Amino acid sequence: MIIASETEPQRAPASGAFRRLLATWFFRPPAGSLKTVPPAVRAVNFLAALTLILVALWFSLARMDYHWNWPLVFRRWKFFTDGWLMTLAMSSVALVGSTLVGMCFAFAGRARFLPLRFVSKIYVELVRGTPLLVQIFIAYYGVANALRIGNGYLVGGVTLSIFGGAYISEIIRAGIESIGRSQLDSARAIGLTPAQTYRYVIFPQAIRQILPPLAVQFVALIKDSSLLSVVAINEFTFQAKMVSDNTYSPLEAYLPLAAGYLLLTLPISFLTRHLEERHRFET
Repeated sequence: MIIASETEPQRAPASGAFRRLLATWFFRPPAGSLKTVPPAVRAVNFLAALTLILVALWFSLARMDYHWNWPLVFRRWKFFTDGWLMTLAMSSVALVGSTLVGMCFAFAGRARFLPLRFVSKIYVELVRGTPLLVQIFIAYYGVANALRIGNGYLVGGVTLSIFGGAYISEIIRAGIESIGRSQLDSARAIGLTPAQTYRYVIFPQAIRQILPPLAVQFVALIKDSSLLSVVAINEFTFQAKMVSDNTYSPLEAYLPLAAGYLLLTLPISFLTRHLEERHRFET
């Protein structure tokens, strides 16, 4: 009994120090922002999470009965670079085009002219209610053939812009309608024109509501561009499939594909978070 009583106090400080170490380096309140976490703690936790993911991925791939053939795939690196650049170009056109289309139909949905409102509503519901793959087939084999448009890249860019514009239209509309009616009445009371009201009252507040879903939609639109491969547009996914079919090495072809899409989508996520921080203010 005497030995037990002497060893008990010796374990408690060690246990307490270990708990303090865990609390300092690995735990924070759920509602806390990562911006308040010291850089060293963020780096340690990021490396720990990345290590766990890589170990799990390696363990899964190592247990596969699969013969890797990276040299054969690397000899076709130009397929990947050409496809990645094409996806970058198509995605850039689609992001700009869908933003413009979305803004136009968002304002059309708030127009005083009622037929214009119904045109906007029908467009949004029709595009959001049908698969993008079906829209690509109709645009490429139906509308483009009827209009004698032989440029598949043009058809693909326009189709993605129209598809993304329906979602962006609703995102912008929701952001505008989140502004209280009292603020609009106050803007009119001090003599602001509708354009000035949007410029100085609505947009500075709506941008906070718009940015997160807009970033999600931009990322989704970049990944949706892979569906253009079904109409033989030489974008990233199409080129990766060509390499996979020619080398019989699907994993070696599609793992670089995943990495290439991450290179396109991660900058958008980081930029959006930066813009969110800039436009955040206390209410």
